[in-house]
Amino acid sequence: MVNNLASDIFSLAHKTTLVTGAGGFLGRTFCEALLANGSDLVVLGRSDKLNATADEWRARYSERRITVKLLDMYDLTRLESELTTIGPIDILINNAHELGPATGFNTTEGSLDKADFEQWSRNLMAGAYWPALASRVIGGAMCQRGKGNIINISSMYGIVAPSPMLYEGTSFLNPPGYSAAKAAMLALTRYTASFWGRKGVRCNALVPGPFSNTEDAGANSVGKADPFLDRLRDRTCLGRIGSPSELVGALLFLASDASSYMTGQALVVDGGWTTT
Repeated sequence: MVNNLASDIFSLAHKTTLVTGAGGFLGRTFCEALLANGSDLVVLGRSDKLNATADEWRARYSERRITVKLLDMYDLTRLESELTTIGPIDILINNAHELGPATGFNTTEGSLDKADFEQWSRNLMAGAYWPALASRVIGGAMCQRGKGNIINISSMYGIVAPSPMLYEGTSFLNPPGYSAAKAAMLALTRYTASFWGRKGVRCNALVPGPFSNTEDAGANSVGKADPFLDRLRDRTCLGRIGSPSELVGALLFLASDASSYMTGQALVVDGGWTTT
């Protein structure tokens, strides 16, 4: 008899998940959801706050194993070394990406006509090489075991371009290197699924829309109300910015046996952003 209970097919019990960028805006929500649904965790991040966050998780989920790896992922030698020491991983979530001036976010120096080699390199490192390296090391071990699941966290801007009208007269900017990196991640997802599917490894992408961590800011650098958030809301079919918790259902679907016959796909959760 087929088991159709959601509590069973979406369960992550007896699984171990590796999450990169675990201390970030979406990473923390992903980790909470994974723990709540039965998964043990290995988390990678560079903020010292991650240890304190992990202690809070341990207090709430005492039955789960939580391992913290603090490192700067731009240190590729150390990153690869750390990945090779991590035990069997069932689910790999490639989530890390640097969102700041160094990658061209919210600065005029990140614009298409000004972005320099360093910004492009950091974006492509985060969006293409980090997931490729993690997939090579962790996914390679999955292939040897004959099973595994890789989830790449892309973006709506890997599918469509940002509208210039969103940013006119505001303090916000989404750089071209980010779009290129997130599009590369979707290509990597399809490539991985194609080559490793026969080895028992699935690979899909989760594509978030506008889940802005600027929701509470609401003002630009001179203290005036910034029109960016209103424009962001109005651009969606649902007329609002998403809450991180609204990504949880899609994440659990991709991470669990509920999506056991799905690979090479991009699951878009964007409030209808890419529809129009």
